[in-house]
Amino acid sequence: MSGGRSELPRLLTAAETAAPVEAVDVVAEDLRRRFKAAKVSFLIVDLTGKAVARLSTAGAVEGEREAERIPLLGSVYEQVIRTQRLYQEASGQEQRVIAPVTNRGDAIGLLEVLLPAEPGEDVLDEIGEAAHILAYIVIANGRFTDLYTWGKRSRPPTLAAEIQYQLLPMSLSCEAAQFTLCGSLEPSEDLSGDTFDYALDRDTLHLSVTDPMGHHIDAALAATVLVGALRGARRAGADLAEQAHRADQALADHGHGHATGQLVRINLHTGRAQLVNAGHPWPLRMRDGAVETITCQVDHPFGLPVPVPHPYRVQEIHLRPGDRLIMYTDGMLERHAEQVDLPAMVERTRGLHPRETALMLTSAVLDAAGRRLEDDATVMCLDWHGPQETQRHVSSGADTRQASAGRTKP
Repeated sequence: MSGGRSELPRLLTAAETAAPVEAVDVVAEDLRRRFKAAKVSFLIVDLTGKAVARLSTAGAVEGEREAERIPLLGSVYEQVIRTQRLYQEASGQEQRVIAPVTNRGDAIGLLEVLLPAEPGEDVLDEIGEAAHILAYIVIANGRFTDLYTWGKRSRPPTLAAEIQYQLLPMSLSCEAAQFTLCGSLEPSEDLSGDTFDYALDRDTLHLSVTDPMGHHIDAALAATVLVGALRGARRAGADLAEQAHRADQALADHGHGHATGQLVRINLHTGRAQLVNAGHPWPLRMRDGAVETITCQVDHPFGLPVPVPHPYRVQEIHLRPGDRLIMYTDGMLERHAEQVDLPAMVERTRGLHPRETALMLTSAVLDAAGRRLEDDATVMCLDWHGPQETQRHVSSGADTRQASAGRTKP
């Protein structure tokens, strides 16, 4: 039943030459042909991280797309996303195989295949490889079609939400040898413009969390100016203080109010970490299982007029291998969620991937507020592995060697 690994370059070529909306179907048809699969599905993870949508372009009518949306909580799909291990079980007369579709820690979705007989290790390996290729196919073709963006959304966004989503990084998670990170944003009823961002250079990891004043379109426009200024300064090679200055000046010049923010940069070779705090809540650091607040000097928010302006101060923060850093907005502290003990939750989730931890933290605040937030709740979670690490060996999608080694059966 094996088609051989030589099939994979051909599969990638076939997907690349297909129309962007048909690329996933090319992979599905190939698996059906090679393994006589009764059914092949791609399930994409919803933006909320709490559901998957069974995505198919076959027979879709423009403006009338439909997708089966399946809650993740307690499902086998949640298990595969959480463990990043291929799952296999008997399903009637057939064998059901589910493989994670993940790239550098970004859990994009799942590949589900129904086979006529129990597969051997070679077939399971090929399905895992096909899932890995599918991640690249979705990423590449996402530049040319709205199909995958549509699949990630459980409901049409407002204009403010559309703007806010476009300001987030294309991947909410990222893994490298020295770190693992993920961000989660739980929007409020009125949307208040929270954003988080990161960029990985050859020597440096850049992080930011920002929170403009206001709601609706005003907050979205302020966030656009703020994120644009920060990214422009970062890409121009500005240091941390200059990035903060340009963000401050941009908001002031364009009359979009003010915003708090926190900027961090980490040297991947030395582990040296620096921070600028513009009126933002202090971050948390978990070390050896204990959580503490990183107290730091607080400068004025971006765009806020001050009687005697002074340069933003760049401060050293100490990170050592094994630390977990939590950056968040004040929506995580809103009055309706006072019973959520954030440090205690960080401690309880210490064994989880940052992807799961960030989602659990924002979900806890949403639940405590009766699922009606007055302010966006945003978290960025970073695990620092240390500069001594030079190779990725993970089970969450950055390195398929480890991921394909594990099999899960019920």
